[in-house]
Amino acid sequence: MATQSIRVRPRWQKLLAAFTLLVVVLVAAFALLVAFFPWDTLREPLNRFVSEKTGRKFEITRQLDVDLGWKAATVTFDGIEFANPDWARDPYLVKAERASFEIRLWPLLDKQVVIPRLALSAPTVGLQMEADGRRTWAFGKDTSDTGTVPTIGLIQVDKGAVDFLAKHLGVDVHADLDYDSTRGELPLHYRIKGRYKGQPLTADGRTGDVLQINAAGAPPFPLEINAAAGQTKLKASGTVAQLAGFDGIDAKFQVKGQTLSALYPLTGVVLPQTPPYALSGGLRKRGKLWEAAGLNGRLGLSDIGGDMSFDQAEKVPRLSGMLRSRVMDMDDLGPLIGLPPTARSANAVEGVAPVASAQPKRPPGGKVLPTTPFDFGRLHAMNADVSYTAERIRNVREVPLDRGSVKIKLTDGVLSLDPLDLGVASGKLVGAVRIDAGKTPTDIRVSMDVRGLKLARLIPKLESSGNSVGQLDGRINLSGAGNSVASWLGGASGDMAVLSGRGQFGNLMPVFATLVGGDILKFLLRGDRDVELRCAALAFDVNKGVMSGRTLVLDTTNAVFTATGQANLATETLDFVIRPEPKSASILSLRTPLVVSGTFGAPKGGVEVGPLAGRGLAALALGAINPLLALAATIETGPGENADCTGVLAVANRPTAGVAARGAAKAKGARQP
Repeated sequence: MATQSIRVRPRWQKLLAAFTLLVVVLVAAFALLVAFFPWDTLREPLNRFVSEKTGRKFEITRQLDVDLGWKAATVTFDGIEFANPDWARDPYLVKAERASFEIRLWPLLDKQVVIPRLALSAPTVGLQMEADGRRTWAFGKDTSDTGTVPTIGLIQVDKGAVDFLAKHLGVDVHADLDYDSTRGELPLHYRIKGRYKGQPLTADGRTGDVLQINAAGAPPFPLEINAAAGQTKLKASGTVAQLAGFDGIDAKFQVKGQTLSALYPLTGVVLPQTPPYALSGGLRKRGKLWEAAGLNGRLGLSDIGGDMSFDQAEKVPRLSGMLRSRVMDMDDLGPLIGLPPTARSANAVEGVAPVASAQPKRPPGGKVLPTTPFDFGRLHAMNADVSYTAERIRNVREVPLDRGSVKIKLTDGVLSLDPLDLGVASGKLVGAVRIDAGKTPTDIRVSMDVRGLKLARLIPKLESSGNSVGQLDGRINLSGAGNSVASWLGGASGDMAVLSGRGQFGNLMPVFATLVGGDILKFLLRGDRDVELRCAALAFDVNKGVMSGRTLVLDTTNAVFTATGQANLATETLDFVIRPEPKSASILSLRTPLVVSGTFGAPKGGVEVGPLAGRGLAALALGAINPLLALAATIETGPGENADCTGVLAVANRPTAGVAARGAAKAKGARQP
């Protein structure tokens, strides 16, 4: 048994040794074949094969070389011309003096082209994509996303040019590239010219020597850019991890332009009309989330700061954040309601050309309500949840706004400003605005409460004279449809009221209003004195743009003023009659109803001719008998009586049933429960 076993082992050892030797010889032969294979002999067959498979001309013009490995191969083309499809504008997808790339072998079995690295020498590249999905860099014959699209990691370019056209995206740009190793970490310089989103685009900057199209795990590469698209200018520097999805951004930026709304076609972010702006901050992008941190800059004459984020991962992109202003200037509010910025605001940002319509002159008597239409259709492009606070509002137009805050929400085309809180004249204006862009024309509802406004602060002359008046309270509840401030107000319905209780003020203003000559003489001889305000109410029913006076009463210790009439918000016309009733006997009174007419842009004031003429004729007749008797025609016996303030305020607080009441109730629905 032992002897027989010793005889078998050498035989198996010989077989194993022979097999091992055969494998080694075959591997060595294959290695020698690969190492010394004349790859260039495959150049013409390869040219024909690629041309047939892609349906366009492919040619390695001088020499082909391959360094074959187990997992990947490094292929070098000395001279390459790869044509574009016949529908493309540029004749070549790529034409270069030299191209070298690494290609993964195993993914080829699954018809996937993975190129971890690509180096091009003096290339011209023509990239184009169409709305139907066709792309010049898709290798399938249909040149769509269903064709073979290579996955490219790193790209190295020494110099060359790239054209990119996508008409449906509004993109048509040309870039010139120049490589210089003496530029340190940013040796590749680029210059871009063309159009982006329908606006002229120019840009230049530098990058690292390797562009990371889609290279996982590679370190970020540095990037600098100085660009201008239309009136929008951008400077940024930082790093980008991947160019394919423009991902992994960490950068500092500065952007300025004529209005933030112009960023919508460039970025897809819906922002309001503003005066010229300049902003800086930090920008990050991770996946579909953009973050702008530490924002700081100006909107016209106002400062602005805060943090914002824009999430594109959801079905409808979402903007969120918190913004604040230490000082907000009222001149910057005009564009929000359709007015151009003032000359002060339009010229407040250095390096931004002022808006052409920044200093329009309204013709005498022209309409004053803003007619500029809002692009409410943009409200469907995204959702939003943004808070804004102004710590102080500069009193520029003699309206004493102190501070303000607003919560802005946009959901499925419905924009709400709720709560909206403004500090006005030591009081508050609080409420909500709701804009539903899902309806045509746009449904707009405004519900605001006026709380504790000091009349002395609303009328600077009273404040400077040291006189004081009781506080004002009131409300605005209006609803209607329109695409501008003017069109909305011209058809709005609801309720408007301003109410005041007791207070006091100098008697100069009511004296002139009532034309009580005797009181004027007493004022001139004795100086000013205080007159008590018993109550005041200005309340309107608004019916499809027509403001009809429901209660128009001002009751003081020396006179009662009652008024009737209306203001038409559509035609911007005024038609009021004010009837003063002095409460004490007075000499030299020419008491007669006052008429307020004209337009919002050119109001007119006067007296009713009939009553005044009657008093004048009586004075002339008596004067013919005795000049002293002429004074009898101007003696006012004081028929005015105290108003029932409780009843006046109660009536003012209730809109008349009907269209006005329904409009007011609808407007109140703008507020959160």
